[in-house]
Amino acid sequence: MVSQKIGAWIGKLGWIWVDGQVAQITRRPGTNTVFLTLRDPSADLSLTVTTNRDVVDLGAPGLNDGARIVVHAKPEFYAARGSLSLRADEIRQVGLGELLARLEQLKKLLAAEGLFDRARKRRLPFLPAKVGLITGRASAAERDVLTNARRRWPTVEFRVINVAVQGTSAVPQIIDALAVLDRDETVDVIVLARGGGSTEDLLPFSDEALCRAVFACRTPVVSAVGHETDVPLVDFVADVRASTPTDAAKRIVPDLADEFRLIGQAKQRLDRALKGMLDREQHRLDAIRSRPSIARPLSLVDNRATDVGQLRDRAARNLSHRLDRAGTELAHTLARLRTLSPAATLQRGYAIVQRADGSVVRAAGEVSPGDPVRLRLAEGELAATVDPGTSAPPKKRPAKRAAAVPQE
Repeated sequence: MVSQKIGAWIGKLGWIWVDGQVAQITRRPGTNTVFLTLRDPSADLSLTVTTNRDVVDLGAPGLNDGARIVVHAKPEFYAARGSLSLRADEIRQVGLGELLARLEQLKKLLAAEGLFDRARKRRLPFLPAKVGLITGRASAAERDVLTNARRRWPTVEFRVINVAVQGTSAVPQIIDALAVLDRDETVDVIVLARGGGSTEDLLPFSDEALCRAVFACRTPVVSAVGHETDVPLVDFVADVRASTPTDAAKRIVPDLADEFRLIGQAKQRLDRALKGMLDREQHRLDAIRSRPSIARPLSLVDNRATDVGQLRDRAARNLSHRLDRAGTELAHTLARLRTLSPAATLQRGYAIVQRADGSVVRAAGEVSPGDPVRLRLAEGELAATVDPGTSAPPKKRPAKRAAAVPQE
């Protein structure tokens, strides 16, 4: 009854002009109906506007999110859901929406201050000991992050803080959760996750205070807000931007199956490299062993032994030849010596006559009859006296060798 009375009262209202900002446009395929979410930036209120596609194309062609428009509409109350909406028959676009303009201005400001600088973005740890997760309570984003992360690495630990992810209380709660996780020494990475939503729903993640809080965190922050097409300002400040919460789970922990596969591939490469190195070294050793000096190490000694033997034989032959020649020369010399030696003359029967003083008698006239003389023979000596009947006059001639007389 109350809903009907409210609907009846609203139905009595006439057509009005409403100024607002387009937070979201929904065009359903196959129908001419277009749904607009019209937002009042100053009052932080929004209202659904239903209109025809022709009305939008005629009054605001190329209408985009964030555009500032004026609609001529009639309020309607849907009793079944208790919701208030506007049915528009005319739309006029008055320029770029104030909201997007503010966000664009804030984006330029933060970029100028270096909050978007890629040089300051930190790399995520390969395997974090604990992951901090900031998300809505019992949300699909929380389920996606936890499920996919544990599927990839079953032992990963999480510290989850549930906060409001839209509305006026979202920003303070998210900032407080960031401070708590950043102070936790066991948390190695922080994930800021939220599922898809309208541009209006994602506005807290473009708040300046939140962006500065993310920038001030000592712990690496992963932003996983909305879908691929949603790009709030916190995505530019975070160290890593994930397109979805599922993508964030893939970025924060490695895949155990992939790591085992990579380890297997690395092991195979290592085995091949080691085998190749061993083969090369074996070939090198074989080449070294095939060298004559290594394959037959005694050949060098044998060659030198042969050379030494040849030199020794040559030396022996030379020495023997020299000895033989020296022996021959010695024999010839000995023969000549024996030929010239007085002893040889004595051996032929001659004798040497010497006076008593030892001088040799070379002529008969050198002695007188009765003088004692000594006859030196080849073997032994004889004492004799000069017989007077054998004396002769002395003769003068040079004394070259001892006089010899035939032995009796």
